[in-house]
Amino acid sequence: MSTVKYTPRLADKYKSEVLPALMKKFAYKSVMQAPKLEKICINRGVNGAVADKKMVDVAVEELTMITGQKAVPTMSKKDISNFKLRKGMPIGARVTLRGERMYEFLDRLIAVSLPRVRDFKGISDKAFDGRGNYTLGVTEQIIFPEIDIDKVNKITGLDITFVTSANTNEEAYELLKEMGMPFKNIKKDNN
Repeated sequence: MSTVKYTPRLADKYKSEVLPALMKKFAYKSVMQAPKLEKICINRGVNGAVADKKMVDVAVEELTMITGQKAVPTMSKKDISNFKLRKGMPIGARVTLRGERMYEFLDRLIAVSLPRVRDFKGISDKAFDGRGNYTLGVTEQIIFPEIDIDKVNKITGLDITFVTSANTNEEAYELLKEMGMPFKNIKKDNN
């Protein structure tokens, strides 16, 4: 009995459509030079976590549901007396996706979650860091269909960082655009 290996839809799309398009646009000599998505990091700070420890648990649980991978609490790195914060206290949640889960999450984000954003006109193309990474801020966690809106006590946002192997913003922009990220239709200047 032979087993069929499952590959996510966007992983196939990368090999069949995105890679040839990038090779043609940037004239790479080898497919290994072409940028690829390495990981997606999702981070969520919890406002009021110092006063209520259960808020961090809720954030971890919600991130776990959204991504399908166990999230971990983030701890404060130093004491800040004005915020009654001690070093080592849980103040947020994070998860890093790679491989199949990364492509599955990206597919769900593009196809289902982003279109659910109120008055959605596309995402900004200004959030690149200069080294080929892109950070997207989501203001409401309820855009994800995995979250039951009736069980949400507090609407909070999260940051999604796409880490690519691209060397420039232009390469990363083309990679994410070819993958299907809905950037606003603004003429891109080369920087």
